[in-house]
Amino acid sequence: MLIFALVFSSLSCEPTSDRVRFESYQAESHVDRVVAKKKDHKLLLMNGDVVVKSYSVALARGGLGPKERQGDHKTPEGLYVIDSRNQSSRFHLALHVSYPNEADRERARKLRVDPGGNIMIHGIHNGLGWLGASHRLIDWTDGCIAVTDREIEDIWTLVPNGTPIEIQP
Repeated sequence: MLIFALVFSSLSCEPTSDRVRFESYQAESHVDRVVAKKKDHKLLLMNGDVVVKSYSVALARGGLGPKERQGDHKTPEGLYVIDSRNQSSRFHLALHVSYPNEADRERARKLRVDPGGNIMIHGIHNGLGWLGASHRLIDWTDGCIAVTDREIEDIWTLVPNGTPIEIQP
């Protein structure tokens, strides 16, 4: 467990260009929204009320409360959109979540803090894909939602830009 903590404690979602390109992208399903259930550590791809796919996830190492500021290492809660994708991430593929939304910015303004940003759904850090599902033994991200490399490839093809995502407590 200590090894996982040491490996993951220094990782962030910042982009880098030293990775293999994942060129194919074409949404092949009718996923009309994504739901993340933080308490259950689940990511659900939905079509109406039907769960198309379900994934177990690792979350931010700052605990299950809502993200309030840059650097709090928490995953946000609220309604957002998958607004872009990054195949040059330090992680194996990354879908960008449109955090902060207006409510997040207003809350941060009242607290006089930076709300942060750069929240992603992503795979495992490049070079550590061999960890597979064991990466979920601890919450290790800076605020992102992490799945295995194979799972992010699946999500990448199923979830088009513009898809709403609701991140629940």
